[in-house]
Amino acid sequence: MRAQSSATTVPRIAVATDRDRPGLGILQAALGVIAFSLTFPATAWGLEGFGPWSLVAVRSVLAAVIAGGCLLGLRVPLPARRHWPGLAVVGAGVVLGFPLLTTLALRTSTTAHAAVVVGLLPLTTALCSALRVGTRPSRTFWTAALAGAAAVLAFTVQQSGGALSTADLYLFAALLVCAAGYTEGGRLARVMPGWHVIGWALVLCLPLTVPMAALALAQEPVRLTAHSVTGLLWVAVGSQFVGLVVWYRGMAAIGIPKASQLQLAQPLLTLVWSVLLLGEHLPVAAPLTAAAVLVCIAVTQRARG
Repeated sequence: MRAQSSATTVPRIAVATDRDRPGLGILQAALGVIAFSLTFPATAWGLEGFGPWSLVAVRSVLAAVIAGGCLLGLRVPLPARRHWPGLAVVGAGVVLGFPLLTTLALRTSTTAHAAVVVGLLPLTTALCSALRVGTRPSRTFWTAALAGAAAVLAFTVQQSGGALSTADLYLFAALLVCAAGYTEGGRLARVMPGWHVIGWALVLCLPLTVPMAALALAQEPVRLTAHSVTGLLWVAVGSQFVGLVVWYRGMAAIGIPKASQLQLAQPLLTLVWSVLLLGEHLPVAAPLTAAAVLVCIAVTQRARG
């Protein structure tokens, strides 16, 4: 007679993930948007004491030191070899490309103008996601997204008088590289923690950012003030690391297209910060644009992908 096993069957416990809690994912993505909305005003502050190349390189090095310290302290293993190309895209897009192009633009553009141009980022990210990840949002989603983008574009044209400047060209290029970085980062955040994604991307860029920082600091004058130091610290810690951590977690939880549409609110938040922190004039059309954008956000969040 076979003896019965005395082993006790251990019940399976379902572990909740961010994808099981879409409300948490929306909150995380929204916190990322708030952090990003302060980037342009903080960059304007940073440019009071640093040159554009110095500001971008030093912010990346500082963020990489923080991220690398966290990765090392927690003994996070190296990502699988198949993930390194995607991390390189994240690094090229959100660590180097977007910060550099927008910083160059802000030398001659106001933060308010730059904010509304970059308001096209959600639509650009959704398009990149459809091409790269194969997502197929619904017709309602695309209608609302296009309406939001049109509102932002109309606002931009009205403010610029219909003429595109060199700063606008920098900003449009920034849209493309950032959308690619967001899309790849959102894809990777489904297989590894969001802070690992940006952490390893920052570390991967160190061989470029360290010499770039040394060269730029030697060539560009530096004037340390309360504004310039505060701006540098915010873009390094708040925008480059913490903001991207919660942003990528949010994208992994609710999907890249829906998370990207939350960024439609970012230009309006930046406008508020530009008034409060920089004393810029708030355009009259801002409240109307804000209302249109918020409606579009509500529709895209309800639309099924």
